[in-house]
Amino acid sequence: MPDRSALATQAMLASITARTKAEMDLQSPICIYALCQAYRVQVRFNNINMEGMYQRGAAPRIHLSARRPLARRTYNCAHELGHHVFGHGSSIDELREDAKANPWEDPKEFLADTFAGFVLMPTLGLRHAFAKRGWKPNTATPRQMFLIASEFGVGYATLITHLSQAVGMLSRQRAAALQRATPKALRAEILGALSASPLIIADQHWSSPVLDAEVGMQLLLPANTQAANQAILPIRDLPDGRLFEAARPGIARVTQSGSSWAVFARIARREYVGRADFRHLEDDPDE
Repeated sequence: MPDRSALATQAMLASITARTKAEMDLQSPICIYALCQAYRVQVRFNNINMEGMYQRGAAPRIHLSARRPLARRTYNCAHELGHHVFGHGSSIDELREDAKANPWEDPKEFLADTFAGFVLMPTLGLRHAFAKRGWKPNTATPRQMFLIASEFGVGYATLITHLSQAVGMLSRQRAAALQRATPKALRAEILGALSASPLIIADQHWSSPVLDAEVGMQLLLPANTQAANQAILPIRDLPDGRLFEAARPGIARVTQSGSSWAVFARIARREYVGRADFRHLEDDPDE
């Protein structure tokens, strides 16, 4: 059996080096595709039925499934970048549900997975995200966890697993209780109605200058916010803010009346196929 503690430390240190190389700080949420660019690794979305693939070579590439949820694609990209950072050979990661029973018994997969967690959710960043809101991981509600996951661009269950198993900020008992809340149920609680559309929440403490989504997703933003164009459209006001729908590809600057709060909402096509660099290009009306 591999020494998982030593491997986890190696992965954490590699994540720090990766962020430093890309001139990214060690606590803010990041765009994983920008980090790949810093490593000169081209990322492409494909209509394939797998998690992702790392293609080693003079011009390294990462291939991701456009069929997977947005947050899963982000994590899968970080996982494949981990294979590149550690000098692993080309690899194909099949669908998680089709993978072998104990994938973490493979040291390479454990390294790549743990690297993904730390590079997307650095310990300093998580501590800051909870502290600035006056929350603590062990007493945070499922709804609060959902918001933190939105800020770091990861799935709800992914955040809870990382807090519990990687950084020790959440007891296993509390993690198990939080895992019983499903994203579908949380969306219904937050929106006051059932919704099949994925949801991203951004509050006044949102620390990234960008918010990545794709057409069809819903965005719950602070009250009295407005978008500069129709890439996102307002739906209705809720007690916790203003609900928008991502309507078309493009980038919309979102501001809040009477405050300095602002963010760029970057909207990609749903299940976009092509290079990650071009995912936010607006539709050509002449096509």
